[in-house]
Amino acid sequence: VSFPWQKREISNFDYLMYLNTLAGRSYNDYMQYPVFPWVLADYHSETLNLTNPHTFRDLSKPMGAQTVERKHKFIQRFNEVEKNLSAQCHYCTHYSSAIIVASYLVRMEPFTQTFCSLQGGSFDVADRMFHSVKSTWESASRDNMSDVRELIPEFFYLPEFLTNANHFELGCMQDGTVLGDVQLPPWADGDPHKFILLHRQALESDYVSAHLHCWIDLIFGHKQHGSAAVEAVNTYHPYFYGDKTDLNKIKDPLIKSTILGFISNFGQIPKQV
Repeated sequence: VSFPWQKREISNFDYLMYLNTLAGRSYNDYMQYPVFPWVLADYHSETLNLTNPHTFRDLSKPMGAQTVERKHKFIQRFNEVEKNLSAQCHYCTHYSSAIIVASYLVRMEPFTQTFCSLQGGSFDVADRMFHSVKSTWESASRDNMSDVRELIPEFFYLPEFLTNANHFELGCMQDGTVLGDVQLPPWADGDPHKFILLHRQALESDYVSAHLHCWIDLIFGHKQHGSAAVEAVNTYHPYFYGDKTDLNKIKDPLIKSTILGFISNFGQIPKQV
């Protein structure tokens, strides 16, 4: 049986939104917000070449395994099971959480207020704020062992979230950069509309269409947990698997509230589709 998506009768964007909805993800819940993939790895070129495979992120691997060195570090963590971890896993942080969503959308209300309330009433340290697409990609794919975040749908249709139209005082980074609009890759020419246009073209490109099913397996499918997830370097702390933790069976109120706090702060694996 050939499905409409395989026949390219519906766009990759619509198909991903459909899968997110099936998996219980919703714009109404920051903890289970729709999750979209990083699709590009090129945030430095003057022009974007969507016919070159090297332009794209490896969709068959989770964000923690985008470089060989990083992948080995996470495998080592899994094998060692550090003393302060209660369970064997590759990642103790998640690719989608309330704070990740609010940080991406911090320049727009009501997300500004949401972000501040999650941060205890104020903006975060400027250097940790979402300020550059390139540096966020480098953090999530290579540099930061506690950052494996993916994207949200707005990266493919909403230029407004990239500009500080409300003139919020977001602070000043250690190198003296005052935070304002999000810094865009050179190929966007400083234009949020052009960034969204090209980013959407990348999502709908032949390369992504041919490889998107690999990412879907990791996030919504059979590589989400179990031995297939271990093999794919794609296991998360057990508390992230909402359907695997039966809160009704936990009698200790302290443990129950700890798990709930963990899920609300750090995210939740989508329901398997």
